[in-house]
Amino acid sequence: MSEVDASDRYVIGVDFGTLSGRALVVRVRDGAELGTAVHEYRHGVIETALPDDGPALPPDWALQDPDDYRDVLRHAVPAALSAAGVDPARVVGIGIDFTACTVLPTLADGTPLCEIPELRHRPHAWVKLWKHHAAQPHADRINALAHERDEPWIGRYGGKISAEWQFAKGLQILDEDPEVYRRAERFIEAADWIVWQLCGVETRNVCTAGYKGIRQDGRYPSPDYLAALDPGFTDFVTKLDGPLLPLGARAGALDARAAAWTGLPEGIAVAVGNVDAHVTAAAAQALRPGRLVAIMGTSTCHVLNGTHPAEVPGMCGVVDGGISPGAWGFEAGQSGVGDIFGWFVRHGAPAGFDSHERLTEAAAAQPVGAHGLVALDWWNGNRSLLVNHDLSGLIVGLTLATRPPDVYRALLEATAYGTRMIVEAFAQAGVPVDDLVVAGGLTSNRLLMQIYADVTNRPLSIIGSAQGPALGSAIHAAVAAGAYPTIHEASAAMGRIEEAVYRPVPENVRVYDALYAEYRALHDHFGRGANDVMLRLRAIRNAAADAAPARTPASLEVVG
Repeated sequence: MSEVDASDRYVIGVDFGTLSGRALVVRVRDGAELGTAVHEYRHGVIETALPDDGPALPPDWALQDPDDYRDVLRHAVPAALSAAGVDPARVVGIGIDFTACTVLPTLADGTPLCEIPELRHRPHAWVKLWKHHAAQPHADRINALAHERDEPWIGRYGGKISAEWQFAKGLQILDEDPEVYRRAERFIEAADWIVWQLCGVETRNVCTAGYKGIRQDGRYPSPDYLAALDPGFTDFVTKLDGPLLPLGARAGALDARAAAWTGLPEGIAVAVGNVDAHVTAAAAQALRPGRLVAIMGTSTCHVLNGTHPAEVPGMCGVVDGGISPGAWGFEAGQSGVGDIFGWFVRHGAPAGFDSHERLTEAAAAQPVGAHGLVALDWWNGNRSLLVNHDLSGLIVGLTLATRPPDVYRALLEATAYGTRMIVEAFAQAGVPVDDLVVAGGLTSNRLLMQIYADVTNRPLSIIGSAQGPALGSAIHAAVAAGAYPTIHEASAAMGRIEEAVYRPVPENVRVYDALYAEYRALHDHFGRGANDVMLRLRAIRNAAADAAPARTPASLEVVG
């Protein structure tokens, strides 16, 4: 930790992840990280049944309790300040980032519907986490109608809207619980909702509005289009819309209630909300065009600034100012990465191999290609390029000689092949990718990082911070507080990167080119309609689950 100088100013970055929130105290003049604290969400991810003996949830649901987010402000921020030894009076701003698309229905004053007693046991009243994938049929309807009507915005999203996004989740609520839909006066990203909680001012950030809310060229999809989807959906934009602000702007001032939660001075700057992946580009000094940032954790989000808009098949979107003002920000993603590795360690690896460290050590001792396996990394569906969360995982080449490290390495490689598909799609659309910068919890796995450099045949740099999103949020807070005039200048002073830590090994590149060709053939065969066995199997599974006797909620585990 750096020494604390009484004359310095500080900012707080708060990163709201899938299972916990992290607060980070950062020095404004140089980005030094002085103290951090993590608070685990009490309810974690709600996937099987609502709390307090609530009803069971169908497959592919993922909910959260919004008060868990407030608890991060109540506990993590004061703990981080204590760890830093910083006088709260020297803090000039706070910024936040969130998973996305994580959305919740609220009243006009911001009260979450799940906190209204009579709606507490209605699943659609709760926060829908980014990995809530039960809205896939609704996304399919949105996409089919958009192409039928030749809607101008669909190309900006690679031709497909994701089941994870605002419109699909909102349409699911309308279809399955019209009363909750009617009661929802706002349908708001958690990033914007927590900013509202901090400063008492309702805002929307251009990042989630563009990438997750289909806002392009200053407008949302038309009322005619929404009416064609469902006549009851025509008012959806009125629930989404709000005062729209650019990234790095000041949303408002910390109000008295939030000051009491956090221990911070009332009146300091609260930055406009942001997304965990997009905010990391500033922390990694990766705002220049051509530098792809991969934020690798349970999933991976890829963000890239470009000089012009382009329609890239399978992308999550391209948004003017979506990563930083003055550039066109592109987003892609993989909906399962670290989650896949964790699944294998928990459920597929026998005693003696049931740790990431042991499996990595054994897998690293193999020559490239020695396991004879290729996997499709679709354990949690496919976000880019196929935008289909009903797809599932696959391993080809298993024999009686296959051992756990072989499978583990094949899974690591599969996620790298998925990233290469994204890199090539960008390049083919005229959006160059010169190098990769990796952030997130998976950067500590040296084998995985070398695999990514070899598979993509590009140098791979590593963010110089273990908490990139929180640092990025702090950088945006510094801009909102007026300490720097632009995000670019704040990033240059406060961000950090270790350049070209991993470089492609030519012999590995040659072998991986051959393996990638097999991956691509499997990707197209099972993902582009030649064989829809994965979709049929999912339908059989869902039918069996629907026909099974209902379990009592008390017997169901709430993941946390």
